[in-house]
Amino acid sequence: MKENNKNPRLDVQMSWWGMSGLAATVERSAQEQVEMIAEAGFDGINGFIPAPQDEDTWRRLLERHQLSFSVNAYPKTSEDMEQFLKRAKEYGGIQHINVQVMTPFLIDEPAVQLLRSIDVLSREAGIPTYIETHHGTITQDLLRTIDYIKALDTLRLTIDLSHYVVAGELHTISDEAEQFIQTVLTRSSAFHARVSNGEQVQVDVGKTGEHPMMRHFERWWSDGMNNWRSGAVEGAVLPFVVELGPPSYAITTDEYAGRTNEISDRWEQSLFFLNTARRLWEKTR
Repeated sequence: MKENNKNPRLDVQMSWWGMSGLAATVERSAQEQVEMIAEAGFDGINGFIPAPQDEDTWRRLLERHQLSFSVNAYPKTSEDMEQFLKRAKEYGGIQHINVQVMTPFLIDEPAVQLLRSIDVLSREAGIPTYIETHHGTITQDLLRTIDYIKALDTLRLTIDLSHYVVAGELHTISDEAEQFIQTVLTRSSAFHARVSNGEQVQVDVGKTGEHPMMRHFERWWSDGMNNWRSGAVEGAVLPFVVELGPPSYAITTDEYAGRTNEISDRWEQSLFFLNTARRLWEKTR
C-alpha cells in the first residue's frame, strides 16, 4: 500500500540497465519488461531519456503502471550538463537525475567548481540532481569525495558504496574507513544497490542475503536512510535503485568467452534487494 503522499517515502526503482541480459527477460519486449517491473512491486524505473521516437511509448507505459522515472547523465563539463538538463526538461516527468561526472582525473578546486556549477544548473532547471559515488568518475575515491563534502554544503549524493569497497579492497571495515563512509552517508539523497566483497564490484549475496558483506551494506543503507529522513520535508522522496548490472559487473563462469553464463539469478537477487530496501525503510519510522 502506498504511503500518505505527504509523508517522506521510499521509492524503490529497478535499473533498466539491470534488466539487460536477464534470463527472465529473454524474448520479452520493452513493454513486457516494464510490466514485469511493475508486477514485481517496484515503484519506478531508473533508465535513460528515451529516443524521440520512443517518448510517447515510454510516457504511456509509465503512466499506465504508475511508475516513477529517473535518468542517468554522464557529463564531462557544465556545458554537457546544461544540454542534458534542457533535454530532460523537454521530456518532462523526470523524478531526479543521477550524474556520473566523467572526469576521474579532475581534482581539487577545478573539481569543486564543476560540481558547484552542476548544482546551480540543476536548481535553475528545477530537476533534482545527485552525484553518484562511482569509480572512474569525479568521485573516484572516498578521500576526494570527503573533500567535496567539506567544500560544498549543497552537494547531494547518490550512494553506491560498492565502488568504494572494491576500490579500497575493504574485505574488513576498519574504523577509519567506517568514519569516512559515515561522512559520505550524511549527504545521502539516493541509493544504487549492489554489494561488493572488496575484490569484485558485484557479488551474489545468497538467496537470503547470507553473504557476510551484506550486513555492512544493510547497515550503511539504513544509516543513509535515517540521515535523509531526519532532514526530509513533507512530500520528499528517497529513491533506492536496485542496480545489479549485467556482465562484466555480474560474475560469469565463461569470462574468457562470451560472458553469457552468470553465476547467479540477477532477477531473483533484484527482488531480494527490493524487499531488503522496504524492510530497512520500515525500521526508520
